[in-house]
Amino acid sequence: MSGKSPFKTTFEAGEVIRPIFTGGAFALDNSARLLATTLGEDVLLTDLKTGKHLATVEGDGEIVSTLTLTPSGSHLIVCSRSLSMRIYSLKRSTPDEEVATQLLRTVKPHGTPVLVLAVDRTSTLLATGGTDGSIKVWDIVGGYVTHTFRGPSVLVSALHFFEVAAGSKKGAEVNGKKDDKRKRRKSQAADDDEDSPTARFRLASGSQDGKVRVWDLHKRNVVANLDSHVSDVQGIDYSPEQEVLVTAGRDKTITWWDAKSWKIRKVVPSFELVEAAGFIEDGSVTYTAGSNGCVRYWDTETGRELTKEQTATTETESFVGAIYWPGLPFLLCVQADHTLALFELPTKETAATVPAAYRRISGTHDEIIDLRYLLPDHSMLALATNSEDIRLVSVTEPQAGSKALVSAEYFGQDIALLKGHDEIIISLDVDWSGHWVATGAKDNTARLWRIDPANNSYTCYAVFSGHAESIGAVALPRAKPSEGSKAHTDPLNNPPAFLITGSQDQTIKKWEIPRESQQASQKSLRAAYTRKSHDKDINAIDINPTSQLFASASQDRTVKIWATNEGEVQGILRGHKRGVWSVSFAPANTPSIQGEQGSVSGKGVVLTGAGDKTIKLWSLTDYTCIRTFEGHTNSVLKVVWLNIPMGEERGKKPLSFASAGGDGLVKVWDANSGETECTLDNHEDRVWALAVQPETNTLVSGSGDSTVTFWKDTSVETQEAANEEQLKMVEQEQELQNYIRHGSYREAITLALQLNHPGRLLSLFTAVVKTKTPDAGSLTGLKAVDHVIANLSDEQIFLLLLRLRDWNTNARTAPVAQRILWALVRSYPASRFSNLSVKGARGQKSLKEVLNALKVYTERHYKRMEELVDESYLVEYTLQEMDTLAPSLGPAESAEVDVIMT
Repeated sequence: MSGKSPFKTTFEAGEVIRPIFTGGAFALDNSARLLATTLGEDVLLTDLKTGKHLATVEGDGEIVSTLTLTPSGSHLIVCSRSLSMRIYSLKRSTPDEEVATQLLRTVKPHGTPVLVLAVDRTSTLLATGGTDGSIKVWDIVGGYVTHTFRGPSVLVSALHFFEVAAGSKKGAEVNGKKDDKRKRRKSQAADDDEDSPTARFRLASGSQDGKVRVWDLHKRNVVANLDSHVSDVQGIDYSPEQEVLVTAGRDKTITWWDAKSWKIRKVVPSFELVEAAGFIEDGSVTYTAGSNGCVRYWDTETGRELTKEQTATTETESFVGAIYWPGLPFLLCVQADHTLALFELPTKETAATVPAAYRRISGTHDEIIDLRYLLPDHSMLALATNSEDIRLVSVTEPQAGSKALVSAEYFGQDIALLKGHDEIIISLDVDWSGHWVATGAKDNTARLWRIDPANNSYTCYAVFSGHAESIGAVALPRAKPSEGSKAHTDPLNNPPAFLITGSQDQTIKKWEIPRESQQASQKSLRAAYTRKSHDKDINAIDINPTSQLFASASQDRTVKIWATNEGEVQGILRGHKRGVWSVSFAPANTPSIQGEQGSVSGKGVVLTGAGDKTIKLWSLTDYTCIRTFEGHTNSVLKVVWLNIPMGEERGKKPLSFASAGGDGLVKVWDANSGETECTLDNHEDRVWALAVQPETNTLVSGSGDSTVTFWKDTSVETQEAANEEQLKMVEQEQELQNYIRHGSYREAITLALQLNHPGRLLSLFTAVVKTKTPDAGSLTGLKAVDHVIANLSDEQIFLLLLRLRDWNTNARTAPVAQRILWALVRSYPASRFSNLSVKGARGQKSLKEVLNALKVYTERHYKRMEELVDESYLVEYTLQEMDTLAPSLGPAESAEVDVIMT
């Protein structure tokens, strides 16, 4: 038997870039490590520094209305539309370990949904605000209500715990009027103890009607009604150093209140909907974030804005919330597009500088439309994500001494945004060096970007305008410049020679790329040529390895091959029954491919994937289809060639390519045999994008479910493991044969069970049961075999029961099965069979089915035996009756009959 198994192409899902935030509530502990975000109906806990997923808290089937973390990170509180509030304890031994979550209790805090939560600095008190205007304060550990405050039936929009500064005048004025002496004496008698730990505890609440109320937790009453806003109050914060309370809301105003008299210190118009406000450090600076998408800093004392005037951003970049804890090194703001932006904290002197996020975290990448590897070391990935920007993320693990061009703290970290398009980007492409990126968008323009991570420079080099409709396909040259040339040694300062674009206006254009940036030359660019190419939208363009040809794929079901220099059609590929979504030229070093009509030169073939669920391989010699690949159950949206086997691997590894479809699957194909090598499934929506890492052969797929999956090529490892397993099987087979030859039934049966050889096992048991010299008192015939049966593991017992079930269904092998079953039942108590440790619910179900099958066929065998016994009585009776009816014979005749019978 051969010790080598046939080569099999395998891929395994490795790293996955997945959403961490899909909108809604978010929270951060004061260690700046634990981030809680809403992910659909669930809550995700993430390490903010490393990007590691620490835990997922499953929802209750309803939308999460709000959530919060205690400042210490000890508890997570989640409220949902089901009117339930769940309190979880969080345990994490070290900062790098996953979080263990335990549900402590589930309560119904209000009769209406809870939209806002607040926790005090000691992580012991929790405030909940309902849409009916009621507020409750809870003991987090005890799970009981300590206070209930009832205001007008108006939605509570903001809550904030604070402690007034020691020695401040507590409740001296309410609504600007002095208390009468009786109330004052009553209050003083009830709470004149300055040493009480709760004497200075306050809770500020903001409502949808613009009212702000300050509640005294010790006296359990309102100490101030603050009336300044006319719309939702979204931000409340208190500064003990400044003894001031700030409130801001959607009425576009910011108000500072004196915490001693509860009178207004300053009201300032912000000219934007303010979604968050608070104090930084000692309270001398106030921050706000709102609908303009700008972080703004204000002088707390004067109300003057410290930051320079900023231009409002787009609607998707507007801020919907912000978090800051005293002691945090940054301000965390969340944008409407679910991006988390981290801003460095300013001082009063540096606050004039326009704040810029030093780090961004994409909560979700939305639908992944296209992607490409960037840079010579492929340490970055460019993502087109159904938006106007290209997102650049790191795809290398941080390692000590790493020489990656992009330094990142974790895999999938956001590095930069390419901003410039006004509409959604549909396609992108990268040149041979990975420093130049071309994009095409629905704003009818294409752009060329220069990527220089060493200098943190990501700039638009040129804009190509001229198409009348959306640009659905762009392509840059694949050919490497000659070694030693400036373009080869310094690709950053030598852009690609040209760009090909295809549009919904059914035309293709070739653009000569200028040698200097368009911004520097200030010249409008004109296409070298324009061709009316197809009758419908152009979906894809690819340039061959020598850059002499390019192909355009269209919704009109055809692919056209063009001469790059002249722009003339060289051939038309017809055969698809639906629109063609993707086209890909074979790499330059592709060997000959075996088609249905014979061998074809590898460098003269092209792949296409279409909406008719098929992939076709075409010859560029006569433009005919040489093979059709079928297997997807939906449109084939992308096709890419995998790395070409080189050297010794060429004779072992198949020539492969990968395809992605609307069925959410990625398939790897053998180009020569036309068979599927493997199917990769890790997406829940259609897979639009595919790319291959040129060095490791890693496949990366991007889907409409917002995930990016990296598929590691494990073919070599699988081959080595299969060879080792094959060799081990050969050795064990030989060992089993040796045991059988020497009559070592005990060892042979144990090994046959281990190898799962039903035929060998049956022959062994048959030999034991039918042995001519059975051991006295043995259940099976040999006591050594009895000992083996009496010392089986749960897994071996279950496996033996499976074999007995199969043998018991056959009348020829049933006697052996019954004998071994009898020995098995006699060797163990009934509880052993009912409590067999079989993995999973499916295993327990299978055990029940096996025992039922054994019972049914055993009853059938016994019934047949009883019928045989009954029939034997009938035969005996018949013979006796025949003896009475037969005439008596003489001695001679009787002897003759005996001779005949014998």
